[in-house]
Amino acid sequence: MLNVIAIMGRLVRDPEMRQTATGKNVASFRVAVDRGSKDANGQNQTDFFDVVAWNKTAEFVCKYFQKGSLIAIDGRLQSRNYQDKSGSNRTAIEILVNNVHFAGAKNQAAQPTPTREPDVAPPAAPIPAGDDFAPIDDTGDLPF
Repeated sequence: MLNVIAIMGRLVRDPEMRQTATGKNVASFRVAVDRGSKDANGQNQTDFFDVVAWNKTAEFVCKYFQKGSLIAIDGRLQSRNYQDKSGSNRTAIEILVNNVHFAGAKNQAAQPTPTREPDVAPPAAPIPAGDDFAPIDDTGDLPF
């Protein structure tokens, strides 16, 4: 069987750390991931994923990531059943973390704003001498 997922997105809120009855650390957080497409109104579409990290990974996430942080995660999907406060049966689908990675600047506010170079076309690359290369005539139809 294969159960692998990799996402990159931004934390919707700060991660929450808890401990199980046996003393294991568990962190839960939600990640917003851009779908790469727009809706009928031209707005970016976003998916929100619940994520769970355990032990040292949970400690790492809580120490180094907060709301708005860009994070890359690989792990697996997991479902669990529970009863809500009203006694109704519910199912939660979560990403169980294997690895987390920094995906953004350590401190984006401290980064200098890059200056924009004027719009000047770069010089054309020279054509190497010898028989190995020949210019391509792309004025007509290409044969492929």
